[in-house]
Amino acid sequence: MKHPRRQFLRLGLGAAALPALSRIARSQSYPSRPITIVVPFPAGGPSDTLVRTMAERMRGSLGQTIIIENVTGASGSIGVGRVARSAPDGYMLCIGNWPTHVINGAVYALPYHVLNDFEPVALIGTNPQLIVTKTLVPAKDLNELIVWLKAGSDKAYGTSGAGSAGHAAGVSFQKETGARFQFVPYRGSAPAIQDLVAGRIDVMIDLAANSLTQVRAGTIRAYAVAAKSRMVAAPEIATVDEAGLPGFYASTWHAFFAAKNTPKHIVAKINAAVVDSLADPQVRRRLTELGLEISAREQQTPEALGAHHKAEIEKWWPIIRAANIKAD
Repeated sequence: MKHPRRQFLRLGLGAAALPALSRIARSQSYPSRPITIVVPFPAGGPSDTLVRTMAERMRGSLGQTIIIENVTGASGSIGVGRVARSAPDGYMLCIGNWPTHVINGAVYALPYHVLNDFEPVALIGTNPQLIVTKTLVPAKDLNELIVWLKAGSDKAYGTSGAGSAGHAAGVSFQKETGARFQFVPYRGSAPAIQDLVAGRIDVMIDLAANSLTQVRAGTIRAYAVAAKSRMVAAPEIATVDEAGLPGFYASTWHAFFAAKNTPKHIVAKINAAVVDSLADPQVRRRLTELGLEISAREQQTPEALGAHHKAEIEKWWPIIRAANIKAD
């Protein structure tokens, strides 16, 4: 006996399954079209240069064109938000860093969550920050600098803007040492460094990539690098552990992120391309020239980035919120 209704139901269920099967097939053939990497900062900046340095090698690994798109505004949150809202298929990624994926979550009311709305892909490396002063500061070492900064509240500390990485590091430095100074926000690191050279401000904690040239020229003075290890690009500068302020680590890290729920095998393919790029001698040399300390191989996994990201939020959000830091 024929059962036309039963046959119809089977056909209906089969048709309903087709879109899901199609999505699985597309996922397994990843990547089948160009991949966009959103850089949430202007072209020519550190993040943009980093991505462009790595992209060519990643193209070869993935077998697809990589489109780099600069989507700027609101301290990187506009570009990062675009990726948070994108389809979880691996065709749109972002380069993120300590400010975009930690600080912004504490100082902005964002339409996305900096931890929960992303899949970690790979930790690329860190740009350590240097504790630097104008040359006329009388302190001969970091301990003397702390004593000098505690002696009065008339000192001026320059930042690249309210809510910036340097601002957060300065607040943490005050908390750890009892130093007293007034924050002076600038529109970017360059004008702040210029005023430090000119002696108009006294002290900064800023990316080594921004300040190392002036340190080597003798126009500003470096007291320590705020990291566990000495820099490859400047091994003569002591770490904070060596200089007398153990555990004061404040480095701007860089990483790739995808939209939440991107399939694990797609994340693994992108991660493999990142790892391959970071192993290339030419890429490594160029990134080192940019002041980047490339992550050790075991720190380049999605799991390592996820753990690092979570730990950074747990460390810095209480510091930023206790100081009531607000973005410009």
